[in-house]
Amino acid sequence: MFKTAIESFGRVDTLVNNAGMFMAKPFTVYSPDDYAAYMSTNVTGFFHMTQRALGLMSKQGHGHVVTITTSLVDQPMTSVPAVLASLTKGALSAATKALAIEYARTGVRVNAVSPGIIKTPMHPPEAHQALAALHPMGRMGDVSDVVDAVLYLDGAKFVTGEILHVDGGQAAGHHLVQGA
Repeated sequence: MFKTAIESFGRVDTLVNNAGMFMAKPFTVYSPDDYAAYMSTNVTGFFHMTQRALGLMSKQGHGHVVTITTSLVDQPMTSVPAVLASLTKGALSAATKALAIEYARTGVRVNAVSPGIIKTPMHPPEAHQALAALHPMGRMGDVSDVVDAVLYLDGAKFVTGEILHVDGGQAAGHHLVQGA
């Protein structure tokens, strides 16, 4: 991928680490295969892609890495048991801050977007109303909300080490769900 980017454009400006998976299960129900799948999808891909990108970007003297995490890292919910998401995406949030500091003087910035529940094919339309109620704003996010956050961070040249929550207020605190 990086070879193609260099051949086509002469440089790599931004890497968006968007690979991820999600299974809401009680902790004791996760299997060793679930754990392996989470680690390979959410962590191993991040490691290899980011390592290669940072090598290229630091030689260029500029670049930006944005990683997609989850607001469940900061605000777990009893209604969404997701320890493996928190374990793996939480690692990415920690790595984002560590890499931001490590690469700050090279001209390379490292940030993350931490979405709440976003309308994607992963969520069936019949679940949208219940999922919307989990956010203080009372709606699910749209893919465009995450894209806007990535684009903001990409243009914010004095921002590094930031975990930008795009979650309808979920990370700000708890709220009562009507009828709960």
